[in-house]
Amino acid sequence: MGKRIFSTVALWLLLLAALWCFGTNGAIAAIVIVSVLTLREFYRLMAAAGNEPFAKLGMLFGALITLAPWTQARFGLPAHPLLAMATVVFAIRVLSERAPDKRVVTPVAMDTVLPQGRLILCLWVVAVAKFCDVGALLTGLAIGRHPMAPQISPKKTWEGAAGGVAVAAGIGALVAWLGRSYLPAAMSPGYAALLAVPLAAIAIVSDLLESVLKRRAVLKDSGGAVPGIGGIFDLSDSLILAAPVGYFLLGLP
Repeated sequence: MGKRIFSTVALWLLLLAALWCFGTNGAIAAIVIVSVLTLREFYRLMAAAGNEPFAKLGMLFGALITLAPWTQARFGLPAHPLLAMATVVFAIRVLSERAPDKRVVTPVAMDTVLPQGRLILCLWVVAVAKFCDVGALLTGLAIGRHPMAPQISPKKTWEGAAGGVAVAAGIGALVAWLGRSYLPAAMSPGYAALLAVPLAAIAIVSDLLESVLKRRAVLKDSGGAVPGIGGIFDLSDSLILAAPVGYFLLGLP
């Protein structure tokens, strides 16, 4: 537990320092690094489960696609050709190099918020999702009695989930209040707390999805990069679904 607390505090300090010193560029760099490292560990899980993913190519396109909105805004480079290129390249490699049993198949308004506000909204999504994890862990350790998904993650309880959602709502309200000077008037602390509830719930589901992958791969953690937590995928798992849902809830195009 001590290592987990230390790692959590250290990671938040690093993230806040990057945002403070480099602003949006720091946030983008952090997102790209976490995305690529998450993909690396995801491919490791897929390989352990008996698949043969194109790990290096996947990480390359993952980094390029994650960076695409920034390069389009900064240099005018269109982002959409990357998606088409990735689809074609992977399709060719899958059809030419992989037997059917080794293929991993995946289904295929005007923004009036200032850049500082969008950065705070991004931080809001991350804080809600990750503090839901923290709240669920602490509440589960304290009063957890009823397992939520014993065959997937035996330590997760319904009491812990409720505590995680409650903590996430409080953190959502706090971040909205601290950033009120840059956020739309509609994003009041009360409204932010309400939005945090479904976002926290989907973050719990997202966390369980990674647990399913780890069970299929017969691995306890996706990696060992973060002491007390595991791998980068273990760190970002709750954001896999929470990030797109947060994007939808906040209504940013």
